[in-house]
Amino acid sequence: MNREEILAKAQSEGKQQDLPDREAQRNGAWTAYILGVVLLILVDTVNGFVLHYVNRGADFALFSMAFAMFLTKYLRLRKKHELIMTIIWGVLAFSMLAVWILQLTGVL
Repeated sequence: MNREEILAKAQSEGKQQDLPDREAQRNGAWTAYILGVVLLILVDTVNGFVLHYVNRGADFALFSMAFAMFLTKYLRLRKKHELIMTIIWGVLAFSMLAVWILQLTGVL
């Protein structure tokens, strides 16, 4: 392929995608995730002080979302940083699952 063919192919591939829409969707998802994290921290803090008990089920759900997000990024980009973050969030999610199950069974 020569330079003109490569350029024409790249331009034709970009026509099917609405880049501003994709960017807005990505920004909206990040904003929603950050809001969820802040609200969960607030709820956990209030529950800890008022009820002296924090249900780790919601923490498990939130950490699982982060795990899925970084796993998806790693599978697409294959970057070492994304793999490390995937492992960290996966360990945190699994830990919260274990604590939540222990809470449900009355052990904790």
